[in-house]
Amino acid sequence: MRILLIIFTIFHAVSCNAQSFEARGNDGIRIGFYNVENLFDTENDSTIRDEAFTPEGDYRWTNYRWEKKTTDLAKVIRNIGGWEPVEVIGFCEVENRTVLDKLANHPIIKDAGYQIAHEESPDWRGIDVAAFYRPDKFELLYMRAIPVKRSDKPNFSTRDILYLKGLTLGDTLHVFFNHWPSRYGGQAKSEPNRFAAAATLKAVIDSIENINPQAAILVMGDFNDEWDNASLHDTLGAKPSSKATGLVNLMADMPDNMGSYRYRGDWGYLDQAIVNQALWNGTNTLCIHNRQAYLLQEDYLLEDDDKYPGKKPYRTYLGMRYHGGYSDHLPIFLDVVRCED
Repeated sequence: MRILLIIFTIFHAVSCNAQSFEARGNDGIRIGFYNVENLFDTENDSTIRDEAFTPEGDYRWTNYRWEKKTTDLAKVIRNIGGWEPVEVIGFCEVENRTVLDKLANHPIIKDAGYQIAHEESPDWRGIDVAAFYRPDKFELLYMRAIPVKRSDKPNFSTRDILYLKGLTLGDTLHVFFNHWPSRYGGQAKSEPNRFAAAATLKAVIDSIENINPQAAILVMGDFNDEWDNASLHDTLGAKPSSKATGLVNLMADMPDNMGSYRYRGDWGYLDQAIVNQALWNGTNTLCIHNRQAYLLQEDYLLEDDDKYPGKKPYRTYLGMRYHGGYSDHLPIFLDVVRCED
């Protein structure tokens, strides 16, 4: 009964936000991305530094809190899809296959029949990039975890870029899910790490387009940079639609009074969606519906900001203190559709 009540509440929210949740039918699929803020199990893995996320650790991460987090995330995933389960959704800050299996099989979303795309990353915290996909709508043809390296720092490691090649809507779609290195240590010190991620991603995209200039390519993720930072704007070459001759960053055209993340009272788009010219212009059979990405910004994902005017994401932790919310980021999504004749 509780699960049915949650699903009813989600559908009510969908009906109140109909513009963002147009029916996709057989001519479209929804693709989302969500930084879920530290989805860990409660076991200590000796190969990574996850001791803080155990019952005895700094975060006092218990089975109850893990269960609640899983239920909360399942609710969000259901909400992103609207009246139909979202077809593909990428995640970052997930620990392992165990937490993904638990989430995919939660009663709120189990009917979607999600398959999991995931590889362990070399990130020292043990957090990975992963994805759920519905095989009835996205036939996975190929998956690869692409490592990010720095030639000047042989011991450097970070999250892999997750690459999915799938058949959908009668054509091939290339999807890259990202979680680029953080700004830990400051923007200037950490920026070369994101340059490395950008160069790695660009090389792979260029290789695909060299083989097939009409390939449809979608890039999503938490880039830990804004769209106008050098890593994205210059190294990757993702620009606003009005200036782009290559990759188009959809977040450059989003309103600046909102965002996927809030820092010291300012909203920003660390989570972004980027498309290539073929997908932007519909020179293949696939297009971005309305040429637009969306934020899921339902009230339940937000709370009053006690330091600055306005709202902020309702997060799971405030520092080391358990707060009981969803995530410190908001999800993003878009619809890929068959282009009109």
